[in-house]
Amino acid sequence: MTHQPLSALTSDDLATLLEQQRAAYAELKAHGLRLDLTRGKPSAAQLDLSDELLNLPRGFKDASGTDVRNYGGLAGVAELREMFAELLWVEPEQVVAGGNSSLTMMRDCLIYMLLFGARDSDRAWSKEATIKFICPVPGYDRHFTLLESLGIEMITVPMNDDGPDAEAVAALVKDDRSIKGMWVVPTYANPAGSICSQEVAARLASMDTAANDFKIFWDNAYALHHLTEEEAKSADILTLAAAAGRPDRPIMFASTSKITFAGAGVAFLAASEANVAWYLAHLGNGSIGPDKVNQLRHMQFFGTAQGVREHMTKHRAIIAPKFDEVDRVFSERLGGYGIATWNKPAGGYFVNLDVVPGTAARVVSLAKEAGIALTPAGSSFPHGDDPNDANIRIAPTMPPLDEVTRAIDAVATCILLAAAEQATGQTSGQARA
Repeated sequence: MTHQPLSALTSDDLATLLEQQRAAYAELKAHGLRLDLTRGKPSAAQLDLSDELLNLPRGFKDASGTDVRNYGGLAGVAELREMFAELLWVEPEQVVAGGNSSLTMMRDCLIYMLLFGARDSDRAWSKEATIKFICPVPGYDRHFTLLESLGIEMITVPMNDDGPDAEAVAALVKDDRSIKGMWVVPTYANPAGSICSQEVAARLASMDTAANDFKIFWDNAYALHHLTEEEAKSADILTLAAAAGRPDRPIMFASTSKITFAGAGVAFLAASEANVAWYLAHLGNGSIGPDKVNQLRHMQFFGTAQGVREHMTKHRAIIAPKFDEVDRVFSERLGGYGIATWNKPAGGYFVNLDVVPGTAARVVSLAKEAGIALTPAGSSFPHGDDPNDANIRIAPTMPPLDEVTRAIDAVATCILLAAAEQATGQTSGQARA
């Protein structure tokens, strides 16, 4: 359904719309909803797809005959590394299979760099007066929280449909040696759904940087999480960086957290062989090896890289209808008003929603009072500070489909009410952000 833009309504029409939305919101609150769209968690139906893991592994030796119950194997089970090397378009020698959290691997890399410096650093990063990271926005809140916890300053650049604004990045890093790195979520980015093109990746891999140890933290969390039959292929950042004479610039991260069990998967790091050696040297000071039993069960569960791909089609069948429903409800409820835009991602776990500037926090607050939990407004920006107060991340994967419908319909009511309040200058004292 297409509605008339708010900007074209008369003052009387706006007043009528406001009263209609206030009535709709009062009715919404009376329903006593308890719905959650906060984090990109797999649903129970998705987790059920991997229940056979609970009956594995069969036996306790990997292909080389090594007993996985014992110490050792710091880089992880070789055949699992080979499997995910194929899926991530890298070489097995460039892959480390670790514990259940890629975020932990990212944190470890940052801490090693702070304490000891990167492989190509002149000194420990902590010896620098200031350390900065470039953060494409909207972006992943946990990346920002991690940097904030370590006292690393964040500089924002726009995230475009083809990835970070590479020219803006290049201009920033050219003369500022305090900028030590950047984040990139290259495939179905959180939350914008952007796909970093080979051209943008090549520019990032080859650009001149004042810091000789500049790093790209390439978080390929959603590389396999397709929502359509047309599957995006991630840009080949390691090959591009090597070809540009900067093989140590990117460090890639990935995991099975949203592929098998979110709390009991396997994380991966991929980088140049020199960076892998650097990482393992530091890791070995605090570990005698990862959970290789879990790695062996994952290897047996998937069987081959093709087995992973086939498993992901089962995920798509569960969650793609939820993303379709978000688009359908928003289109019917909000289409034509000119008060909201949202993407229809081809993969990943989020819908990126932009509402009328100055109303995002109000929308989230209204939703909370009506029983719908949303990620806080501004979460996709460093320090939670969206300068336009316009961006909201929607996570529709966890609730059942019928709850997604109810929750998105409720959010649409909150968006309309907040927009009508702003347009008439009559914000209610209730549910104020």
